[in-house]
Amino acid sequence: MATRKVTLSLDSGALEFAERAARAHGISVSSWLSKAARREAVRTGYTPQRTPVKPAAEADEAERSEAEKDMRAQG
Repeated sequence: MATRKVTLSLDSGALEFAERAARAHGISVSSWLSKAARREAVRTGYTPQRTPVKPAAEADEAERSEAEKDMRAQG
């Protein structure tokens, strides 16, 4: 999974909990926070939206499909 470097502000208590939990799980604080954010998003009802297909990608897919049909027809 791709990562992005971001700057966050956390209250000192939250950061301490994250550091302790990360250490207990043998992972970095960044990794622990990433997993915690994902779990919380799912827990509170977030559902990932399907990324819309770009028109160019649709055209490429249609072209590929037609080429496959032509190849099958030719044997």
